[in-house]
Amino acid sequence: MPSYTVTVATGSQWFAGTDDYVYITLVGTDKESEKTLLDKPLYDDFERGAVDSYEVNVSENLGDIELVKIEKRKYWMQDDWYCRYITVKTPEGNYVEFPCYRWVTDEKEIILRDGRAHLPQEDKTRLAKQHRRKELEFRQKVYRWKEWHPGFPMSIDANTHKELPRDIQFDSEKGVDFILNYSKAIENLYVNRFMHMFQSSWNDFADFERIFVRISNTISEYVMHHWQEDFMFGYQYLNGCNPVMIQKCTQLPDKFPVTNAMVEECLERDLTLEEELKAGNIYIADYEMMEGVSANATDPCTLQYLAAPICLLYKNMQNKVLPIAIQLGQTPGEDNPIFLPTDEKYDWLLAKIWVRSSDFHVHQTVTHLLRTHLISEVFGIAMFRQLPAVHPVFKLLIPHIRFTIAINTKAREQLICECGLFDKANGTGGGGHVQLVQKAMKSFTYKSLCFPEIIKSRGLDSQEELPYYFYRDDGLKVWEAVKSFVSDIVDIYYSNDQAVQGDEEIQAFVKDVCSFGMQDQDCCEFPKSLQTKEQLVEYLTVVIFTASAQHASINFGQYDWCSWIPNSPPTMRKPPPTNKGEVTLKFIIESLPDRGRSCWHLGAVWALSQFQENELFLGMYPDEHFIEKQPKAAMEKFRTKLNEISCLVKSRNEGKKLPYYYLSPDRIPNSVAV
Repeated sequence: MPSYTVTVATGSQWFAGTDDYVYITLVGTDKESEKTLLDKPLYDDFERGAVDSYEVNVSENLGDIELVKIEKRKYWMQDDWYCRYITVKTPEGNYVEFPCYRWVTDEKEIILRDGRAHLPQEDKTRLAKQHRRKELEFRQKVYRWKEWHPGFPMSIDANTHKELPRDIQFDSEKGVDFILNYSKAIENLYVNRFMHMFQSSWNDFADFERIFVRISNTISEYVMHHWQEDFMFGYQYLNGCNPVMIQKCTQLPDKFPVTNAMVEECLERDLTLEEELKAGNIYIADYEMMEGVSANATDPCTLQYLAAPICLLYKNMQNKVLPIAIQLGQTPGEDNPIFLPTDEKYDWLLAKIWVRSSDFHVHQTVTHLLRTHLISEVFGIAMFRQLPAVHPVFKLLIPHIRFTIAINTKAREQLICECGLFDKANGTGGGGHVQLVQKAMKSFTYKSLCFPEIIKSRGLDSQEELPYYFYRDDGLKVWEAVKSFVSDIVDIYYSNDQAVQGDEEIQAFVKDVCSFGMQDQDCCEFPKSLQTKEQLVEYLTVVIFTASAQHASINFGQYDWCSWIPNSPPTMRKPPPTNKGEVTLKFIIESLPDRGRSCWHLGAVWALSQFQENELFLGMYPDEHFIEKQPKAAMEKFRTKLNEISCLVKSRNEGKKLPYYYLSPDRIPNSVAV
């Protein structure tokens, strides 16, 4: 009687094991086996982290094993089980691998195909085609689009984390409970002693240092000591946590009437402002999208204010980028003066503080929330809806959407919802953040996610013209490494452009992203189809880079750059000044966040800057969705390249007072998971 040896691996995460009955059916090209209970007498089967083997006896050979059916039946109470993989050893001694990496819940049947990746046009048998179709039909019922707010990218149709499909939930919901994490952060940072004085102002800048008592962080302490310097202000445009706002200025906009007489004392090359513009030494940061955004009004006891500033920056002869003019509104006029470094000390300081506050709002809501979290969720939902587990692109992308839908759902549930934690400390809380995303969506394009192109479009691609822009330099290296890896995978499975055109699933994936995820907005210019391998490589590079490197570059520096409150005020309690010569230290302190909001802010940036427990960094793929030798070799090549980049970053940072490590691959998580 022929016998097949079935090996079953249970996950090692919390609650992965089960006491339920597990049955298996082997489906071959000739026959299928009887449903067999996997059980060893006097032995605890399917314990967390276990690898168990069983014999499945059949009356005659089944042929080539194509599918494995898993079924779970309740023993005492419903007990979910996480299956990593199943291998089947045939009577002839051959091994067939069936990756699973899924939760088996309730009493539903799960059907697995062998782990070799196949494009849809390569499946010839009725069984393979049917399995593929049924898997997608089921997924499309489970992963549904929903509009959270008009004008937003679409999100998952779930109101709470618990409503999500089990496979995309966090292993432990407590680990991503924002309320719990913020409270823990406030306690760990020893700032809860200030919370009872919620609406009281600080006394002076030194008073802010009292909440730094428990902080030990090289960059944040450096910021605390140097935040008032123009060098520190300008440096953050290059290597802070929002290094995407600066662009080369070749002509001043009419709305920002800076003259040579205003700034000539700041210019070092004996050139006029017009000549410096032509020489490529002038840069600009325009926060126009903040115009008209409603300030937080959830607390009637505290008025809060926003601004939409414009900042002019100058690259001096030491290649430092320094601010030389700031206008705090978009419309020039007597009540909207242009502040200059030559103005009174506190006039200039407050103008810079206002720019930093506006930068914080754009960073949190547009750079961070919209352009990494929400767009990665769109890619993730479309992937689940349109790509079966056997598709090579599903296998490629699945590590890079890990927990993304879950963290976004949790954020909508606790953080950025009405009366959520975001409202407690942020000037754009209470609905302003929604308006900001809606405005940003009107200029959000697919090409703006292509790292080299967006750097070039801002006129910042030359390392000779603008050195020390480490975000650009490291980002380009990581982009090329990701692109090379993606290209290797695409080359393995797509022989030519026609193979891309004939892949109906990949075409449905990109169409779903554009037509549903991005709601087919004319301005977004997301492709609805892909015609070449080159286009496919770029598209997949965008997905992976956005979820990994781009998110890391703008998320994990939040504590470094934003924990010193005056450097990144989350709200302002006085309106922007309309005249020069009237600002005092007392006015600045009364403009900055009160004690309670400062504490909430500090807890928030600390919590958001922490890596997940058991974080998986770029290139780490412990779940073996790919089983073939070629993609495994491509992964090893990818890891080698990433390690080379990490070594270069480490070498460059040695001895630096302000090291830049956010784009070091060994600090880039695979996915948006925090």
